[in-house]
Amino acid sequence: QVQLVESGGGSVQAGGSLRLSCAASGDIGSYCMGWFRQAAGGEREGVASRFNTGTTRYIDSVAGRFTVSVENTKNIVYLQMNSVTPEDAGIYYCAASTSCNFITWPFSSIYNYWGQGTQVTVSS
Repeated sequence: QVQLVESGGGSVQAGGSLRLSCAASGDIGSYCMGWFRQAAGGEREGVASRFNTGTTRYIDSVAGRFTVSVENTKNIVYLQMNSVTPEDAGIYYCAASTSCNFITWPFSSIYNYWGQGTQVTVSS
């Protein structure tokens, strides 16, 4: 079992940057790590994922602006958010899956472990 704790959320102006962190309680080297977000009144959507092979995937709206990375020695997953827009606001969740692929990574149902979320607010 893996416990995940997100941090790094806060308020940022549109066009600014923010880095979210997700600290895992154990070795995440074999997991597919995902970042999800949920806007107020909206559905939870997959934003980015890093497969255990090192491959990364992003939804179109954040591609080129967000970067997911893993610091394996510390079992920390990062989401670097650049050029943020008001549409990027929401609660961001980190999740771990024992298996994902190019098709399944955005679906929350395949993730086994979740963090509690961290709030991101974007002011225009």
